[in-house]
Amino acid sequence: MDYYLREIEGKQAHDPLFMKNKSPSSTERCVWVPGPVIVGAGPSGLAAAACLKEKNIPSVILERSNCIASLWQLKTYDRLRLHLPKQFCELPFMEFPEDFPTYPSKQQFIQYLECYAARYGIRPRFNETVKHAEFDTTLGCWRLKSFDHKAEITTEYICRWLIVATGENAEAVVPEIEGTGEFGGSIKHTSLYKSGEEFRGKRVLVVGCGNSGMEVCLDLCNHNATPSLVARDTVHVLPREMLGKSTFGLSMWLLKWLPIRIVDRFLLIVSWLMLGDTARLGLDRPQLGPLELKNRSGKTPVLDVGTLAKIKGGDIKVRPGIKRLKHHAVEFIDGRTENFDAIILATGYKSNVPYWLKEENMFSKQDGFPKSPFPNGWKGENGLYAVGFTKKGLLGASMDAKKIADDIKRCWEGDEAKEIAVFARSILPQSNS
Repeated sequence: MDYYLREIEGKQAHDPLFMKNKSPSSTERCVWVPGPVIVGAGPSGLAAAACLKEKNIPSVILERSNCIASLWQLKTYDRLRLHLPKQFCELPFMEFPEDFPTYPSKQQFIQYLECYAARYGIRPRFNETVKHAEFDTTLGCWRLKSFDHKAEITTEYICRWLIVATGENAEAVVPEIEGTGEFGGSIKHTSLYKSGEEFRGKRVLVVGCGNSGMEVCLDLCNHNATPSLVARDTVHVLPREMLGKSTFGLSMWLLKWLPIRIVDRFLLIVSWLMLGDTARLGLDRPQLGPLELKNRSGKTPVLDVGTLAKIKGGDIKVRPGIKRLKHHAVEFIDGRTENFDAIILATGYKSNVPYWLKEENMFSKQDGFPKSPFPNGWKGENGLYAVGFTKKGLLGASMDAKKIADDIKRCWEGDEAKEIAVFARSILPQSNS
């Protein structure tokens, strides 16, 4: 067990607070954590842990999977690359290697994260799924119930600070579609999609026209499948690069000098010149500009990496929403019916915070995001924090991680730290450690 963990046992087992403690062979235990507990070992959780480490504040990361960045390692397709240039995706205090390309691959990003964790000595407690977290007003501490599904042990962690880093993409969104049971072919979410190789020669319907849906269609084309794309909603498609610069980087530079609506207008004019009228391809644009829409709803514009050319060339067909599924066929809302061998749901992800965090002030029960928008959603009450819920990517997560570490540092060095130390001494067994 790490040096900053102290399992509560011995004579404290008779304290009413710890009546659930049992013998060393028990499947239940209770652990006091002097520093913050971070839930989630994705990029946001790693950033928070590193920022705390820089201030000599220990933390414990609980991760339900068996690795860091499980979304990237286990639930993304092989051809994935960062959609933004690497300088906009760096975690605090560590740049990407110079020999990495502008848009690092999935494997390179995972390598970067593993090196980051190693540099800061971050060792998450894997296979720990937090089932319940609630603030105990009597203790003035957070109490988390976590289940280790590998060792089959339930642990109650008690801490003064809780950092929620489970992120915006914790659970796959799988829509209910009429006739799903009749289809008979493969239906899978993109979290289970790896490569178009398994769909070679097949007719595949991809539902969802965001970055993932667009890239999956391109990957299917490259593996000689026949994909169609369901565009249920309006979408902004922008070239990944404009005028020799990344579209995102150019946008950030222009926003220093111009209002967001002017920058949006510029982006749309250049996009029209470079890509043409996407509405003619069945991809209608929203009324709000791409940056304003991102700010208001978090909906990210698609940065085209070659899919649009395949649509123009007829290799990818664009279809409207689905009315119902039939046996190896799909009926669309325009009355057309087509045959398909498989369906891939590029329908996104959602937060899972409402399922395990029991508090009402900071997080919305509807979508699991902080109620206060960026840049004010990082801090709640009673030592509760959020990192990775900014809808601003890793840049936003890094900003919040630094704020959180600064805020906890003030408590760590102030009177509150003395109170915590007194509390810890009152519950920990007497020892020379």
